Amino acid sequence: MSSSPTPDALLGPADIRELADVLGVRPTKQRGQNFVIDANTVRRIVRTAGVRSDDVVVEVGPGLGSLTLALLEAADRVTAVEIDDVLAAALPATIAARMPERAGRFALVHSDAMHVTELPGPPPTALVANLPYNVAVPVLLHMLATFPSIERTLVMVQAEVADRLAAAPGSKVYGVPSVKANWYAEVKRAGSIGRNVFWPAPNVDSGLVSLTRRTEPVKTTASKREVFAVVDAAFAQRRKTLRAALAGWAGSAAAAESALVAAGVSPQARGESLTVEEFARIAEHGSAGQGSAEHADAVHDKEPGHQ
Repeated sequence: MSSSPTPDALLGPADIRELADVLGVRPTKQRGQNFVIDANTVRRIVRTAGVRSDDVVVEVGPGLGSLTLALLEAADRVTAVEIDDVLAAALPATIAARMPERAGRFALVHSDAMHVTELPGPPPTALVANLPYNVAVPVLLHMLATFPSIERTLVMVQAEVADRLAAAPGSKVYGVPSVKANWYAEVKRAGSIGRNVFWPAPNVDSGLVSLTRRTEPVKTTASKREVFAVVDAAFAQRRKTLRAALAGWAGSAAAAESALVAAGVSPQARGESLTVEEFARIAEHGSAGQGSAEHADAVHDKEPGHQ
């Protein structure tokens, strides 16, 4: 790694506002933009993410570059995915001006993260991002699905979403995001972030979520699409028993009961009590409903998964 960057290489509140002013940028609610203005916070995120000097980090939604610069201090290389035209155009110049010795280690992909299927350079080993609140879950799941080389992830999301992602079976907030994230990784809460480190300050608190990719995938003969179809069906009517909730998926309540019993799951149970492994077992035993799996997967790709 090159010589350490100068102490003032990271962006502070005045730098952020000045940059935004020069670019004519006003953070928009539509894109869930809240820029981090505190250098200590971005360094804390990089530390919590355990970014190493040999890591290839992908960042989604870099904005004006606060976290990007902190990542460049620690990683071997950083690739940022930015959808906003103005922000994407400005970021390489910010990196070159503030951290010239690391600029060759930075790449920008100007795209919607939900449409990214490949990245320049070596495969990413880590995902670290302050995810826009309105698309956090689908973007996270898309990146984990598309880039199996990502071993470690740390995302900053709305506190409520962080709780959902890290929830365990039996929790009131356990749902679609919890199960699908757990398909890929071990998930846990990794801290809280106050509102005052953002500009503009959001109306909600933020949380850090750490995901460590499973070394062994969930053992199942069912495909991910088939398993996710069961998950979507189970939580679409989460107050119903699985026998009732999975009737449409299985073709009838009786067929659902048969699949559940074969999987060793009580037909009277509810989705919020099941592990991802149990959902996988149900998927293995349900055949009639798998035609609807494709539809469910298409829906999952678009929906934030607020169940």
